[in-house]
Amino acid sequence: MNDFISAPLLIDWMQRFVRRPSEQSEAMEQDPAIQSFVRDEAKPLVDELGLRNRLDGFGNLIVEAGPENGEFALAAFAYAMTHPRSTMQAPFAGELIDTPQGQFIRGRGISEQKSSLAASLAAFAVFARNATPRRRVAWVLLTAGETGRHDAIDAAMKEMGSKPRYALVMTGSNGEFSLGNRGRLDIEVIIEGKPAHSSTPHKGIDVTRGVEQVLRKAAGINADMPKHPALGSASLTCTSIRTWPEATHTIQSRARLVYDRRLLPGETPEAVIEHLRDQLRVEPPLRCSLERGPFMYGAALDPKAELMVELEAALGAQSLAMPKTYFADGALDLGYLQHRGVQAVKWGSGDPAQFHTDNEQVSVADVVLMTKRFLAAYRHFGG
Repeated sequence: MNDFISAPLLIDWMQRFVRRPSEQSEAMEQDPAIQSFVRDEAKPLVDELGLRNRLDGFGNLIVEAGPENGEFALAAFAYAMTHPRSTMQAPFAGELIDTPQGQFIRGRGISEQKSSLAASLAAFAVFARNATPRRRVAWVLLTAGETGRHDAIDAAMKEMGSKPRYALVMTGSNGEFSLGNRGRLDIEVIIEGKPAHSSTPHKGIDVTRGVEQVLRKAAGINADMPKHPALGSASLTCTSIRTWPEATHTIQSRARLVYDRRLLPGETPEAVIEHLRDQLRVEPPLRCSLERGPFMYGAALDPKAELMVELEAALGAQSLAMPKTYFADGALDLGYLQHRGVQAVKWGSGDPAQFHTDNEQVSVADVVLMTKRFLAAYRHFGG
């Protein structure tokens, strides 16, 4: 067991994972590099460990222990997709850095996704190979990570056939429990008018007037948003404005605005967009339509929820301290799980302040500790 919860093995695995790029692209989960990371890097390692596993139709890797038709106690979700390399130098070198604070691994995604991936898999290997669980426990490597939607986890849940009682979403949280976050919905606003030469503006229908109306009305909506005691206010933020045709001396006849609507727990994208369709109207003869884009549900777990009681018991049984709790800014899959009635927290190694930075790195000691914590959770929920 100690061979799996050791700095040398975890360093080796983290370097392997960093050195196999799996960056976000326009292809999202179906990007060949991401599919290959799961299929050709993670799955052979899982096969070598002798763990029961399969790939679903979306490319997710599902690894299970315990009775196949038994009580489904816990699902732990790791992530393959990272932020693009951007301006980071040597993003896939997987450098091992010695510092006065100890050893660190540097590389794209190491703090956000890949250190938790390594820690949670190492812990699962110990759990599955050295025990006979009475309850079903799953470790799932999703092809998602930076998609802004729930497609990958939805596919994995359907493949597993039943929903777990509890779940862990394993990305960087400084080893603390993230109880929730606001969700988000992308909304595309299209305004249509009529083109004309700018020397005869009266012959056109200028969409920039519609843009002005939408911006003004959206600002009013944003000033009166619902609020959550822990997560604060929902919000409506314009992130993009474009107009067409792209030609000189021409009255613009088409505009596209993109809005980011942050969702509170309990809000659904269907209800939100219907409300906005009623509010974001433009004056005729301009025409306006709204389309729903990718979304993620909001999440907020009660700090005294049953899952938190069980996690405290799991850690206490191994003489491990109970981490702090907080609410995160970014959205992931907590909202999806909680929306489906699964108590879930985000929990992993890595500092969120490191995400997407040019010097992303993680403490090896923190990853070793996180591996011990994950093992304690697997053993407790697996019975």
